[in-house]
Amino acid sequence: MQLNQDILDQKGLKLNPAPAPVGSYVQCLRTGNYLHLSGGVSINGDVSYYGKVGADVSIEDAQCAAQAAILNRLAVISAELGSFDAMRRIVAINGFVNCGPDFTEHAKVLNGASDLLVALFGPEAAHSRSAVGVISLPLGVAVEINMIVEIEPELIK
Repeated sequence: MQLNQDILDQKGLKLNPAPAPVGSYVQCLRTGNYLHLSGGVSINGDVSYYGKVGADVSIEDAQCAAQAAILNRLAVISAELGSFDAMRRIVAINGFVNCGPDFTEHAKVLNGASDLLVALFGPEAAHSRSAVGVISLPLGVAVEINMIVEIEPELIK
């Protein structure tokens, strides 16, 4: 898969270096033809989103938070593989939205991440997805996303 840098530029988005883990885990585990990525929070370089969606954070800002979390995860993939050339498909993303008990727009929030992936990589980046509301997230962020990616090991640089 090829990353469409023009889309990032048009949206004013940036792929920053992969963040270091903030706990006792690894960002990415490769097993067979799959990468299993730990949850990435809505922090991408200097861009960050904190608070409860629906109270402190609008749905539109929460969609941007989901984009920040996906860019955070893409940085981990890039660090692991050296490029996106060996990425065959995005299998699944699981998104967690920091919200109150009455919030029901989780799917709209995660559309920010899903739509960005398809814009960056084309229709082959369509994936399965879960969108779940939670009472809190690490560091008080608005969104956290983990993902599973299928790779072609022989194409890893």
